[in-house]
Amino acid sequence: MEKPKESIFKKPWVQSFTGIILILLVACCVLVYKYISSYIGIEDSVVSAPVISIGPEAEGILQEVDVKSGDNVAAGQVLARVGGEVLSAKIAGVIIDVQNTPGQVFVPSQSVIKMIDPTELRIVGTIKETSGLADIKVGDPVSFTVDAFGGVSYPGIVESISPSSKDSNVAFSISDTREIKEFEVKVKYDIAANPLFKNGMSAKMKVYKQK
Repeated sequence: MEKPKESIFKKPWVQSFTGIILILLVACCVLVYKYISSYIGIEDSVVSAPVISIGPEAEGILQEVDVKSGDNVAAGQVLARVGGEVLSAKIAGVIIDVQNTPGQVFVPSQSVIKMIDPTELRIVGTIKETSGLADIKVGDPVSFTVDAFGGVSYPGIVESISPSSKDSNVAFSISDTREIKEFEVKVKYDIAANPLFKNGMSAKMKVYKQK
């Protein structure tokens, strides 16, 4: 009778090789887990700066606008005229929105022009309170990407975490499930080294946990 062939998996060298592969796989899984758990990802991020609204102190008719969206303006530069009032820039900045409709009546609560201070640009991310917010601290190192510039990573540091959640605009819910709040995380970066970043660009960030 012909002797049955021994299974290749019973050969010592195969078992040794398989064991090595399994050890390497486990080691890789551990390393991947450690890397992923070392940071908190915030996908919903944007390059942003506080908006400065400029409008009249008294009701009047818009006479003229001397700037357009995208213009760089100097402190004290005349921007528009409403009635007999001259609207000027309090600081240097970039115009991001203009209501250029001569003849329109503007009241003190209305903005004729909106601008930003480029030195105040930050990466602003929104994170749910259950997605690792408690592990984020001011001063934590950050790496982020800006969608407009592909997968290039840039360094930053957590500058602030909002003390209160963003408004949800939910007045009433019949569900027993508690609403999950969202908070803003602001990251400071080297603005001078990245002049191509524009207000409103989409971004993603990774906040690395400090031990």
